[in-house]
Amino acid sequence: MKTLKNTRPALILIDIQQGFDNVPYWGGERNNPNAEANARKLLDYWRANNLPLFHIRHCSANPDSLLAESNPGNAFKKIVEPLADEIVIKKSVNSAFIGTDLKERLDTANIDTLVIVGLTTEHCVSTTTRMAGNFGYHTFVVADATAAFAKTGIKGEHYDAETIHLTSLAQLNDEFAVVLNADEVIGALKKGDNFL
Repeated sequence: MKTLKNTRPALILIDIQQGFDNVPYWGGERNNPNAEANARKLLDYWRANNLPLFHIRHCSANPDSLLAESNPGNAFKKIVEPLADEIVIKKSVNSAFIGTDLKERLDTANIDTLVIVGLTTEHCVSTTTRMAGNFGYHTFVVADATAAFAKTGIKGEHYDAETIHLTSLAQLNDEFAVVLNADEVIGALKKGDNFL
């Protein structure tokens, strides 16, 4: 299992935006209703310990998208709203690394370890995590601080949100990242024993 080599890991909060509250728009079913609360728990810990964190905001190029900058859904959810001095990075595709300066910021700050939370597990969380792993960051995804939506398969079959969430995490775990829950992350950081 990978361990955190850096005692100052960055928290990456992906797309925790109001547009995702419109569940019918995204598939009619979402899992893990506590994802935002768990993300906030981690955010509070990061803030209290002055650890690096980055808020990622999806700004869709499609003006009809709930996440377009011109739409109210683009706003961050209040529970994780950035403070005035916190970094916000805008993206327009699934990966937080494409078309942004996220990697440059991480590397300039000598950050080698990422803890990823947010929405959605199967899209932007997964894509960002895969790229982070490929870039060589020590990457962790927080299962109970992420959530997914139901999907329709290529033959019209229904895949419930929990199945999408769990299979997405299974594909990431031990290949691109290590999957933990919020309490495991905080507990390991509190122990100060090289995280895990």
